[in-house]
Amino acid sequence: MKLISWNVNGVRAWLDKGAVDWVWEQKPDVLLLQEIKARPEQLTSEQLGALRQGYRDYWHPASRPGYSGVATFSRREPEQVHLGLGGALYDDEGRVIASRHGDVLLFNIYFPNGQRDHGRLSYKLDFYADLLALCDQLQARGEKIILCGDFNTSHREIDLRNPRENANTSGFMPEERAWIDRYLEHGLVDIYRLRYPERVQYTWWTYRFNARQRNIGWRLDYFLISQDLVERVKEVSIHDDVQGSDHCPVSLEIEMPQDEDE
Repeated sequence: MKLISWNVNGVRAWLDKGAVDWVWEQKPDVLLLQEIKARPEQLTSEQLGALRQGYRDYWHPASRPGYSGVATFSRREPEQVHLGLGGALYDDEGRVIASRHGDVLLFNIYFPNGQRDHGRLSYKLDFYADLLALCDQLQARGEKIILCGDFNTSHREIDLRNPRENANTSGFMPEERAWIDRYLEHGLVDIYRLRYPERVQYTWWTYRFNARQRNIGWRLDYFLISQDLVERVKEVSIHDDVQGSDHCPVSLEIEMPQDEDE
């Protein structure tokens, strides 16, 4: 199963840039988009056609227009789809879609941004805590889970260009980074960093200061997977040469039991 995750920073603008063409060239089994900033009824028939390509699509937009939202596109119909975490506090912002694919429960997530003035930091940390509590429950039941999307946090100094200058910037504050540690302590694995412990690649660059051209970036987009899925991973990649958003796409290829039957 091939997964592509991408924070598109507005799905309509992303489509207008033709970035979806790269996606379909990769032939993913599941495409997971974050920060879509639109409802499907706001897209033209041409835009929807370019997005769907025969895939089943599931949308969880924010209540607030032009804000947040996630969408999942699956080549095969998932056995189960659930929108949100089950409460208006987070679900009004369209932050989570969970879909079941064989023995894997896949989460498409757009984690909150703590904001420059730290005004939403508590909200962000509460989201981390409540999602981890759900992950604990699922793994205790024997579920194999994959969390993917924009985590809005760089975990280690290797994960951003200027760590010292950003020690008090939301996205690299100690209390934010500590939540990534907790996820890893609770049976989840940052599969990119496990595979490539010394590799320096970023997934987000500000539009200011020619940051992308100068590669002054942050790794904010992850695949965290259950420990018992690690041996099934074929590849995990950051496609930092692909344009279309201030984020680049990340992909994961993982063996699935049904793959052996085909």
